Amino acid sequence: ERAANLMAASRSLTRFWDWGRKIICVGRNYAEHAKELNNTVPTEPVLFLKPSSAYVREGTPVLIPYYSSNLHHEVELGVVIGKSGKAISRTAAMDHVAGYVLCLDMTARDIQDECKKKGLPWTLAKAFDTSCPISDFIPKEKIPDPHNINIWLKVNDRVRQEGNTSSMLFPIPDLISYISKIIALEEGDLILTGTPKGVAAVQENDEIEAGIDGILSMNFTVKRQSH
Repeated sequence: ERAANLMAASRSLTRFWDWGRKIICVGRNYAEHAKELNNTVPTEPVLFLKPSSAYVREGTPVLIPYYSSNLHHEVELGVVIGKSGKAISRTAAMDHVAGYVLCLDMTARDIQDECKKKGLPWTLAKAFDTSCPISDFIPKEKIPDPHNINIWLKVNDRVRQEGNTSSMLFPIPDLISYISKIIALEEGDLILTGTPKGVAAVQENDEIEAGIDGILSMNFTVKRQSH
């Protein structure tokens, strides 16, 4: 019984990043962001993955990968899965949500552009260590309507991104339903729901601050990865 209790304690959803197994990201889920990168607006969600080693928490820097010279910020609402499921219906989808987290999808844009030209996967652009900075866990009841919150990001105190989640092309229940038909969702998984417009580069020693109005904010310093 003690072992079971320890296991439960070690798998607290408030620290899902310590044990959650995957990060599923949705690209181009805000029309204005799709347009700013000259992408067509998708008719179904664009998915890619990050490994759990991408997580980084406040107090640890975000690293520009040694192979990139154009690291971009993308601020996103993250959805933390609290109940496993496959082929989840849209109507039941929110029952699988434990809470939320503010996330940055750090993207090596120069590498992504090369990958797109060559028709290659985006792994090097999106999945490197520290590519998924996250805030503290936000219990579901703190955000009664996740489709009407303002998310924002500043670099060195200048506002770069501001958007409302009401602009999502595919709302959270649609994403959960769509993803879970392809990839089983497990407790502790994280879904990144896309970024509003305003993505841009960060440089070494920049200070990134991001927040959800009325809920929380977080800060990260940018450093360069040594080989």
